[in-house]
Amino acid sequence: MTKETFTDLVLESEKTMYRVALSILKNESDCEDAVQTAILTAYEKLSDLRNEAFFKTWLIRILINACNKQLRHRSRQTELTEDVEASSGTVESLEIREALEKLPGKFRQVIVLYYIEEFSVKEIKQILRIPEGTVKSRLSKGRELLRLTID
Repeated sequence: MTKETFTDLVLESEKTMYRVALSILKNESDCEDAVQTAILTAYEKLSDLRNEAFFKTWLIRILINACNKQLRHRSRQTELTEDVEASSGTVESLEIREALEKLPGKFRQVIVLYYIEEFSVKEIKQILRIPEGTVKSRLSKGRELLRLTID
């Protein structure tokens, strides 16, 4: 893969990466750090990518690992920040965003990847390295928890 191709594919994935990182870290500056770390790691490990067709899935997996590493190193006393600009400004979208933030991480990740980033169940299985049945059950449980929170 050439540098130009890598750059083009990263630019195509930039918004997805940002949203995934924000859904995990809930902090804009941490999110930006994780995205930059993931891009750098991907560039350094580019030779590990076996099939260019799976670049985006591979990149999101690297990003999730970077986010999880940041979470492990983050102190327990974190300040929750609301990113109202990221929402469309409607009451419904703010309510959904707040409900998403209340979900446990394992459900939030799957919901964001499936509904917001529009990855398939098989792609999420590859990204998170969990069985397909687990992805489906987390989607189901996540939807149920969202319904309870929003109603």
